[in-house]
Amino acid sequence: MSNVCSICGKGRQVGYSVSHAHNKAKKVWKPNIQKVRSLSNGSVKRINVCTRCIRSGYVVKPAQKKAAVSAEAV
Repeated sequence: MSNVCSICGKGRQVGYSVSHAHNKAKKVWKPNIQKVRSLSNGSVKRINVCTRCIRSGYVVKPAQKKAAVSAEAV
């Protein structure tokens, strides 16, 4: 799975992890990407979205299907 958000384009960030002795080591910070079902142009698709976009409401989730309860089971 790619580490890029389909909506905002947020990707990985690179930098240094700096110790108290000021030793530097390369470090990568990855966004929290989730694969969610989303409505786009009237159809349901799976997209990779960061949790910030999900929380902010940029993703329109489809309605849940209700399980059909048969009369025999009741």
